[in-house]
Amino acid sequence: MPRPREFEPDTVVDAAMHKFWESGYRATSIEDLVKATGVKPGSIYSAFPGGKHTLFLKSLERYSRLVVPQKLGELEGPHASLAEVRAYFDGLVADLLTPEGRQGCLLVNTAIENAAEDDEAAAVVRGHLARLERNMTAALDNARRRGEVRGDLDPATAARVLVATCQGLMVVGKAHPDEGVLRAIVDGAFANLA
Repeated sequence: MPRPREFEPDTVVDAAMHKFWESGYRATSIEDLVKATGVKPGSIYSAFPGGKHTLFLKSLERYSRLVVPQKLGELEGPHASLAEVRAYFDGLVADLLTPEGRQGCLLVNTAIENAAEDDEAAAVVRGHLARLERNMTAALDNARRRGEVRGDLDPATAARVLVATCQGLMVVGKAHPDEGVLRAIVDGAFANLA
């Protein structure tokens, strides 16, 4: 008879998510995960077949489910408009000015570190970018109908540009967290909407 699990898988995934977010995938060893989770290597492999990589993918899923909605805020609401898009960007800048925020977004970090060689991680990142683009497109469509942006604005194209801008903003913010620089990037992106 197998021994019952002595840990809660969600708690382990949460601890692993924070470790991957802090250190990245490559720099996180199984030993690091053992320290972060308090779970022995054999138990990690037993609960998460595939070990570190499976735990990483589950961490990305957890991040998408729990952290991303907090960051998106009202941008995911059906009545989101220009103010919610701007609030999202302002939140990114505010985050990047804190030590915790300089860790960046786990999904952006994954895009930079892993997506070129890890198809499963790349699929999670693509899903995140599509979600962000969908929300921004809907918000900009609402903004156009309300006269908050220029009438000839193509919401889908503008959303793609804003998604690329926010991804770049997070990369710049990790290396050069200067508020003036970050706000200038955001202001430049929004000037094109008027």
